[in-house]
Amino acid sequence: MTIKTTPSLMQRYLQGSLVLQIAIGILCGVALAYVSPSTALSVSLFGDFFVQALKAIAPILVFLLVMASIGNHKQAQQSHIRPVIVLYIAGTFVAALTAVLFSFVFPTELSLVAPDLSRSAPQGVGEVLQTLVFKMVDNPVNALVQGNYVGILTWAIGFGLGLRHASEATQSVLQHISTSVTGIVSFIIRLAPFGIFGLVASTIAATGFDALFGYSHLLAVLIGAMLFIAFVTNPLLVFWKIRRNPYPLVFQCLRESGVTAFFTRSSAANIPVNLDLCKRLDLDEDTYSVSIPLGATINMAGAAITITVLTLAAVNTLGISLDFGTALLLSVIAAVSACGASGVAGGSLLLIPLACSLFNIPNEIAMQVVAVGFIIGVLQDSAETALNSSTDALFTAAACLANDKN
Repeated sequence: MTIKTTPSLMQRYLQGSLVLQIAIGILCGVALAYVSPSTALSVSLFGDFFVQALKAIAPILVFLLVMASIGNHKQAQQSHIRPVIVLYIAGTFVAALTAVLFSFVFPTELSLVAPDLSRSAPQGVGEVLQTLVFKMVDNPVNALVQGNYVGILTWAIGFGLGLRHASEATQSVLQHISTSVTGIVSFIIRLAPFGIFGLVASTIAATGFDALFGYSHLLAVLIGAMLFIAFVTNPLLVFWKIRRNPYPLVFQCLRESGVTAFFTRSSAANIPVNLDLCKRLDLDEDTYSVSIPLGATINMAGAAITITVLTLAAVNTLGISLDFGTALLLSVIAAVSACGASGVAGGSLLLIPLACSLFNIPNEIAMQVVAVGFIIGVLQDSAETALNSSTDALFTAAACLANDKN
């Protein structure tokens, strides 16, 4: 006889839709700010707790993910899919550059609690490069404590390269530790509805409903840039490979992969969908069996757009001047950072402090930008995942079709 147990309230919460929960948190925050502004200001504790938790775990997450990814890499595993890798890299960089152009044309400002940064703001690409070099050689422990993401990335790459020669047991332990930290991040992100509730309520109570209009403009810039990549630059890259009308293939990948990824909000969860699509397109199995899982990890055009647009929104808000050389450097950093985006929902947001560090923006301010990202993440993360995952199938198909043509 089977005894059915009713899920507890906690189990229902943890197993529920994060998108729906965040949406409810936003609506509750708006309602509280409208009904009782004084009470809304007092619940800022929820938002502060959420931001502080992200601030604490993000440096460790970036360090371990990058180190584990490089340490567990097999030298020969990508050699036969080089054209796909080239498309992945080119597409991600073009996405970051497009995000810079959209941010210049449609500048966005945010409601941040920010100190005067006029003394610390970099004056040009030369100063940015100098700051970048010195941050790279920071003490690794200090880099983790202070949230120096450039130093964290540098040391993670160094340790990862060294661990490539370690035993399989050591690499396995490293991967398990990385997975454990990712699990902690997943739990913290499950607290996002409460954090977003506190942030939205306190922000609107302090600044009025104009803050929401600022978020709508930011969201429009983000999704506009993603649509531009999906319907303009990606088709151009595909045409470059197959030399024929790319749009039938583009629309098929968006329809059969992008729509599913939009609702699952997980590139990893969409891997079986992409594998089935590649099989029905009669592509080379030896290629897509490797390129699709790999693309779910490193092909992150949507993440590059998110990192770039939100970073430049912080730059505009703080009144930091930005020249072309620095913008180009930001595009490179955003593209590289996006390749290491976490597999959890909203993982790209945790890499924003790395890009913000180029402009000497304090970690406290960067984490406020991350929190804004979670507020708009109901749509932003869905659109980002749809672009990322559909592009995995699109670029794999383009490379295979180009190879068949030759």
